[in-house]
Amino acid sequence: MGDADAPRGRKHNMVRERIMSLLEDLNVGDPIPPERVLEEDCGVSRLTVRRAVDDLVRDGHLIRRQGSGTYVARPTIMQSPAASSFSMGLRSRGITPSTRVVGVERSDAGVRLSWRLQIAPSDAIVTVRRLRLADGDPIAIATTTLPDALVPGLPAEELEEKSLYRLLSDRYGLKVASGTQTIEPTVLSPEESTVLDAPPYSPAFLFRTATRTSDGVPIEFTRTLFRGDRYMITSELDLTASPEEDLGHPRGVTHPATSLG
Repeated sequence: MGDADAPRGRKHNMVRERIMSLLEDLNVGDPIPPERVLEEDCGVSRLTVRRAVDDLVRDGHLIRRQGSGTYVARPTIMQSPAASSFSMGLRSRGITPSTRVVGVERSDAGVRLSWRLQIAPSDAIVTVRRLRLADGDPIAIATTTLPDALVPGLPAEELEEKSLYRLLSDRYGLKVASGTQTIEPTVLSPEESTVLDAPPYSPAFLFRTATRTSDGVPIEFTRTLFRGDRYMITSELDLTASPEEDLGHPRGVTHPATSLG
């Protein structure tokens, strides 16, 4: 930033901090003052106010409604892809998690899921569909499939009170030891949008998680669809091993990803 840009940058940061201070006394859904009011209050140009508001919208603090104004947004949930528990991740941020079981189905595995769970296509599976909520707001749809032979008589309703992994451990002695997870961007279908109370075709994150025991026995395969407007993925970077590496190239990605459904 050159000398001529320094005052402009300071004004922008001042307006941003002023708006953030206003948010401390507002609730989710409350409007912030109009741009002309902020312009007069901060003694800056309308363009500077708009840039600061744009930044706060981009960071998830505010939300614009066309023809209406700018409002306090629901807080974005930030979580590391290495986090092992949805509920623990929310509680660590002062957010109350809850779960609602919306469907349970038993069927044959079929080819795709038999490959995922390393069972025969004709073997029985149980599929549990759960709505995950944060402070009562729908945030994700989780569809979990398990071999029925591993979890006979699975009491799916208990998943509204305890985690899947706790239930597997307490009732069946199944200890989740390791797993793999992929994350990819997607959009919500009209049906998914209705469940998650979001506009159709809104951005979303699709997590695919497969876990196994310490002996390598597959336990479950879960597809979790997170609302993109409420969820943010964060990662810590360790640059000590190769500080000269260009971060424009994702670490560990050496070929195009392929989807296996």
